[in-house]
Amino acid sequence: MMSETIVAIATASGVSSISIIRLSGKEALSIARHIAPQASFRPRYSDLTSLYNASSVLIDHALVVYFQNPHSFTGEDIVEFQCHGGIVVAEEILDAAIHHGARLAEPGEFSKRAFLNGKIDLSEAEAIAKLIEAKSVDAAKILARQLKGELGRFVEESREALLKALAYSEVMIDYAEDEMPEDILLQLSGQLGSMAEAMTDIVESSRRRRGLIEGFRVAIIGKPNVGKSSLLNALLSYDRAIVSDMAGTTRDTIEEQVRIGSHVIRLIDTAGIREANDQIERIGVERSMRSVAESDVVIALFDGSMPWDEEDQGIMDILKANQDKECIVAVNKSDLERVLVLPSLSAWNPMEISAKQQFQNLTKALQERLDSIGESDALMLISARQIEAVERCTEEISLAQEPLKKEELEFFSYHLQEAVKHIGTITRPYDNEEILDKMFGEFCLGK
Repeated sequence: MMSETIVAIATASGVSSISIIRLSGKEALSIARHIAPQASFRPRYSDLTSLYNASSVLIDHALVVYFQNPHSFTGEDIVEFQCHGGIVVAEEILDAAIHHGARLAEPGEFSKRAFLNGKIDLSEAEAIAKLIEAKSVDAAKILARQLKGELGRFVEESREALLKALAYSEVMIDYAEDEMPEDILLQLSGQLGSMAEAMTDIVESSRRRRGLIEGFRVAIIGKPNVGKSSLLNALLSYDRAIVSDMAGTTRDTIEEQVRIGSHVIRLIDTAGIREANDQIERIGVERSMRSVAESDVVIALFDGSMPWDEEDQGIMDILKANQDKECIVAVNKSDLERVLVLPSLSAWNPMEISAKQQFQNLTKALQERLDSIGESDALMLISARQIEAVERCTEEISLAQEPLKKEELEFFSYHLQEAVKHIGTITRPYDNEEILDKMFGEFCLGK
């Protein structure tokens, strides 16, 4: 597979000013000479030249750039054709490359070759894939730092510290008859404990900030007919949800994307939460509760034109049960006469809004909450795979503490070896073609 020359369109399908077709492999230059016979192919220079198909018929007048190995993204010879946009021209160049011996690349195969040729590690490859789908400016900054090797440095430093402790353990095993210095054991235990604590903090912080990469989930909750669908429509600037005075109109969750400040969020309108009268409504309420559990931010709406009742109390109980989440409390229908008297909601600093007329203060509060989540400069793990690797490493470090206390160094060394293995999988796991195929198969075609 690595001996074959691959080709793919690297830009999105559709009408655009430029399309890029990328060739990579040992025959890339030879194939490119058939398509662009007049180009000089000086490394890292752009040539404006004519491109021809397999029948020597002119396709386009375009730019050709040659990247000589190993100074390329994949570490192989790469030739890029930058032609006029539009799918027809790009596909003609693609067909010509295939005719002259190239193979259509699989999704993520360029990045996979870059990884296998040592041009990037796995954390950088994942950052490339996530950067394409970044949902906020903060996400782009985090991913750019990973592309510069921030996570790789953390992995290498953690690995070196674990290997140092492991080497000490192995030496002490060889000299088992000698008494082990107690202060050294305490120092080693403290260092490993601090490392495990730091890793736990990184995992928890990464989970809190996952919305920066995937898009924050914002759930709107409240009792029936409180104005949740009206607020959704207002934030979207069009009528996405049906609005009616009849309670229980919304019976399922509705998800839509909207930009708030620099963030793209997934806004979720939930079914009104109350004791449901029929099975369909009960399923809707269950989905509403699940949306709250899975959300990053909860907007709780109360109806200012109605007196407080048991259903409102139920919403407040949900807020109390989810105090670990970012919660915004809003009293809706400020354009109507105020009747509601709020009991003990001051902790959430409730604001008055009108979903139909005035809700900018809610939008501002939501933006501030999202911005505060993205303010941290702490290291962030950007995928479930990375989080699992750090969690398993932390678990092995914790398991190593007990045999260390008992001076059972063989068991201590075993757990440290496992910890080293797990943390290493973030950047360069043990060779497993199936795992790599699955991982890079999720990338874009041509990347």
